[in-house]
Amino acid sequence: MLFYLTIILICQLIGEALVTLFDLPVPGPVIGMAIMFVGLLIKGSVPDGLSSVGDTLLSHMSLLFIPAGVGIMVNAELIQREFVPITVSLVISTLLCIAVTGLLMSWLTRNKSIGGYKE
Repeated sequence: MLFYLTIILICQLIGEALVTLFDLPVPGPVIGMAIMFVGLLIKGSVPDGLSSVGDTLLSHMSLLFIPAGVGIMVNAELIQREFVPITVSLVISTLLCIAVTGLLMSWLTRNKSIGGYKE
């Protein structure tokens, strides 16, 4: 279990290093997650130990929202002042995400190329 937790943290560290080195506008953990994803694609499966560690982290995910909740409470006045732009951007980005997902799914099912193969 410690080995797989270390692998997860190393992927995150590499992601953070790449973001810092190349001044990327993407969070380091996202880059780290992409690195782990590519590694798992190359391996071809998710090891049982990694799956177990991931399930454990997901079961305690609520703890990860505490800093965000504190940030909202600390910046409540700013959020109240900018409520309309925040709400508009959330609604627009949600609608765009739904539209892009629908169009992509429609295109993929029409071309029957889901999973990297054609039927």
